[in-house]
Amino acid sequence: MRGKLLLLDGNSLLHRAFHALPPLATRQGTPTGAVYGFTAMLLKALEQEKPTHVAVAFDKGRITFRHEQYRDYKGQRPPTPEELRPQFDLAKRILGALNIPYFELEGYEADDLIGTLAGRAEEAGMESVILTADRDCLQLVSASTRALLTKKGISQLAVYDPETLAGELGIRPEQVTDLKALMGDPSDNIPGVPGIGEKTALRLVREYGSVEDLLARLSRVSPSSLAEKLAAHADQIRLSKELATICRRVPLEVDWEGCRHRPPNRQELLAVFRELEFRSFLKAVPAEEEEPPARAEAASRPWQVLNSPQQVAEYLTQIRHRGRGALSLVWEGRDYFHGRIVALGLACPGALPAGFALSQGEPWPVLAEALARNDNLFIAHNAKAAMVSLARLGLPLWWPAGDTLLMAYLREPGAAEYSLEELAEKELGRPPVSGPPEETAALNAEAVLDLAAAMEPQIGLLEMEELYRQVELPLTRVLAHMELAGIKVDGERLRALGEELAAGMKAVAEEIYALAGEAFNLNSPRQLGYILFEKLGLPRGRKTKTGYSTSAEVLEELAARHPIAARILEYRQLMKLKSTYVDGLKPLIDPATGKIHTTFHQTITATGRLSSAEPNLQNIPVRLELGRRLRLAFGPSAPDRVILAADYSQIELRVLAHISGDEGLIAAFHRGEDIHTRTACEVFGVTPAEVTSEMRRRAKAVNFGIVYGISDYGLARDLGIGRQEAREYIERYFRRYPGVKRYVEEAVARARENGYVTTLLNRRRYLPDLFSRDPATRGFGERTAMNTPIQGSAADIIKMAMLRIYRALQEQGLKTEMILQVHDELIFEAPEPELPRVAELVRHHMENAFPLRVPLVVELKYGPNWYELKPWPGEDRV
Repeated sequence: MRGKLLLLDGNSLLHRAFHALPPLATRQGTPTGAVYGFTAMLLKALEQEKPTHVAVAFDKGRITFRHEQYRDYKGQRPPTPEELRPQFDLAKRILGALNIPYFELEGYEADDLIGTLAGRAEEAGMESVILTADRDCLQLVSASTRALLTKKGISQLAVYDPETLAGELGIRPEQVTDLKALMGDPSDNIPGVPGIGEKTALRLVREYGSVEDLLARLSRVSPSSLAEKLAAHADQIRLSKELATICRRVPLEVDWEGCRHRPPNRQELLAVFRELEFRSFLKAVPAEEEEPPARAEAASRPWQVLNSPQQVAEYLTQIRHRGRGALSLVWEGRDYFHGRIVALGLACPGALPAGFALSQGEPWPVLAEALARNDNLFIAHNAKAAMVSLARLGLPLWWPAGDTLLMAYLREPGAAEYSLEELAEKELGRPPVSGPPEETAALNAEAVLDLAAAMEPQIGLLEMEELYRQVELPLTRVLAHMELAGIKVDGERLRALGEELAAGMKAVAEEIYALAGEAFNLNSPRQLGYILFEKLGLPRGRKTKTGYSTSAEVLEELAARHPIAARILEYRQLMKLKSTYVDGLKPLIDPATGKIHTTFHQTITATGRLSSAEPNLQNIPVRLELGRRLRLAFGPSAPDRVILAADYSQIELRVLAHISGDEGLIAAFHRGEDIHTRTACEVFGVTPAEVTSEMRRRAKAVNFGIVYGISDYGLARDLGIGRQEAREYIERYFRRYPGVKRYVEEAVARARENGYVTTLLNRRRYLPDLFSRDPATRGFGERTAMNTPIQGSAADIIKMAMLRIYRALQEQGLKTEMILQVHDELIFEAPEPELPRVAELVRHHMENAFPLRVPLVVELKYGPNWYELKPWPGEDRV
């Protein structure tokens, strides 16, 4: 019998998909993320391998024959997550619709069934391919059996045969169990030998062949302490090998004809895909000739034209009676701030979506009335964009009823994009609309309404309803107000700074030429590489297509060896300041307002931090004095107004104290101590009076480095010290703050268990990098697991503060406006008479935005521009 058998480990693949993918759910709330990933891997494997036979194996029950050998087998494994349990039955329903058999047998694991099926297939003359997320199956590879192991979530597969295994680990398939016998397996609670890791285990297996031969020749093992350890754990080694060995003699009844790969039960498969809302898989279902393709069906969806503002008003009445509807705008121009609205789309539950072309009149008065009469009426995709563009036409800002852009972001914060077109095609099976603007607007509004119905239950299932409803959604109005307010820019001061930067660049360039002994093109990596590495003979680093790298990282390392590197870095900083923040800002000044109206993004960063673009006002360099002085050009819009800046003091370290519960850190903040001085005392063993500025600088690097999961290598590089010294700093820090050390360890462990981390407001971030086999990628995932709860919680807190302040300013009828958010700092433009009242209002709401175990402290400054700020009277708190 000839053929190819595709074997899938159902349990391991469902678990892998559950942790690797964002949790999806149907609009009724049924969790589907794991079964979606499982189905995607199955369909991909079928297409790639084109097997003649297919079978899937599942575990059945938690107790197996191995528990008779070792009661604690898999004893440390947590129970199956509640959201995953029902998805096993869903996966089996899909297998039934695909006419793919699955096997499960009480007392055995899926591995055992796969091993038995692969052995039977080999006897029948078939090739086998095993798709799994479990490396235990590597013991099954042979001349006729390959293993496909998932990596990087579920998107990539590593192919293993005996040659691949020998090349990667230097062992044969049958020696995989010997390896596990020595090093154990924490995931299955296989004990192995305490203190023996993979490196030592591999050496022993390569040298002695098997654990039986190893134990028979212990007298040859060196060092003697290792031989003694092996002898003391000989029985445990033998037991571990038995536990790790896949049983290939499971009493299964196998009908190869029943495993033959056949066409699916089309109607059943369509029904289950539609029920689970797997619209992207519908195209994988073979179409009957008489049925038109789903794409053509979606492209001709019905809609209606509104021919007058009166008809728009009547449609708005329907929306008001229904309690909510969707709004969509079509713009013509470079962006929503400057673009012209050419069509309005509306959608209402129970009615055809409607489109209105602006060539037919202006519906803005009736829309303004609807907005003024009923907040929380409209759902939109990017509600902020709609608010800003309508406000520029004189319409009022409103509190949106929903925003599908934010829902998509919260559900999957690491996605590449959240465009309405992409979401509608993925979630609803609808292709992009290509008709006239009014049709596009109408069908987009309908898509928004349907997407909201599908995604709102998912937000609730993910326990982010409060974050979405109470923070992210209302914040869109605050950000719209800030974008409209803008910040005044003094064009003359900007021009003068540009001339100063040009003169600075020229002076630094002359210094560089003198150090190099010749003039050359500073912007040419090739010429710069020649000067640095050939003429001056400095150490060469990584090579690029154009020669040796002259990146900032390389230059920072070279700066200790030659002054030219530091001067080149300074030249580049000056050049960036001039090109990005002088020449780049000039065309962005709105001629009508004399202001820059930056765009605030809620959906860019995975941590929840806001970002700004066109221009990015959060990234103005402040290391150089000339960079700081760029802020001279940013000021109030009238002579009787001033700039007020409110900055959280060390908010991330305060969040760390709260989350970690470290008593020492909490006490230091309650005493109002300077935390960097306190850490310097602990790390260097000195009194506060003995702490020098250099000690405090190093302690600050340690404090913030811990927040970002820094390694001894990273700290050594940042401080210009040896790795051993950096390691000692970190160890002393953890001895002083054991709660922080415990948090760091537990954060990574929880992230591995859940596949994600959460902030104090339950914002999720998924971490597939934690499961990478690449140490660098895995290390990044571990650092992200440590710092995201801290960074993300700080971001959530400042958003809550922004909402509280905005509402207070509105309710009290104050003229002060919030105009910028820069990380942990809020910038306001205030009339001078309001300043004392506003300063205390801002302080109160920022310091009480969220209850922590330590006080939140805000530092206030004010002045005639963003640069010339002085502390608020009496501002002497830490």
